[in-house]
Amino acid sequence: MDISRKLGILVFFAVPAIIGGGIIYAGFGESLTPVFIFEALLLLVAGAFFSR
Repeated sequence: MDISRKLGILVFFAVPAIIGGGIIYAGFGESLTPVFIFEALLLLVAGAFFSR
């Protein structure tokens, strides 16, 4: 996998991390714990795609 594809995957997962993190923050009563869990799950999935 070339470097441009790897960077594209990281950008693809950065958008849901920013927008989804805000939605989860507002939806769970402004608590940061669910946001950290969501971000960790996204990081694991992005890492799985990135490591291929």
